Amino acid sequence: MNTATKIKTYPIVETFHSVQGEGYWTGVNAFFIRLAGCDVHCPWCDTKHSWNPQRHPQKSTQELATEAKKAEPAIVIVTGGEPLMHNLFPLTTALRSAGMRVHLETSGAHPFSGDFDWVTFSPKQFKAPHQSVYDRTNELKVVVTNKYDLKWAEQQSALVSKTALYYLQPEWNSPKSKQLIFDYILQHPEWCISLQTHKLLEIQ
Repeated sequence: MNTATKIKTYPIVETFHSVQGEGYWTGVNAFFIRLAGCDVHCPWCDTKHSWNPQRHPQKSTQELATEAKKAEPAIVIVTGGEPLMHNLFPLTTALRSAGMRVHLETSGAHPFSGDFDWVTFSPKQFKAPHQSVYDRTNELKVVVTNKYDLKWAEQQSALVSKTALYYLQPEWNSPKSKQLIFDYILQHPEWCISLQTHKLLEIQ
């Protein structure tokens, strides 16, 4: 049996039905699959409980596809943690076989795997991205806490696909980052601002 078609399990922090809160697909009906495990360890991470995969239960690709299909979302978003710590081909095969559009949110810290309709790449300076992620990027989203993150964003934008969309997102607990991004975008029209609208709306 092909590896991509084998039934596989993944450590799951949570699954939930909501709307995409960030980036290009903001406001779209979405089913989220949050995988456990992350070795990037951003100090401002709002999902630190996802870092240790041993603390979370396993679910099979069949279970996850069934849950997602039942919600009837416009898109299914695989996020984390850092989802590319896992081989994502079995999961995306199951989801796409059920007729769903599948998106990925990743820091790109591990080799790319899976078959996705859209890839949101959010590179972090705490762990260098893997080269295999750059040419698969549809949306580059850089979290900004200070002016040095803007330099990082410039460096990363030079490496992704020329068709990728560019977003800067203020770190929720860094008020000054909002002004930094606003001023930067007025001088760099190729960039857009991404806000965490789910936090503004106080939804999951």
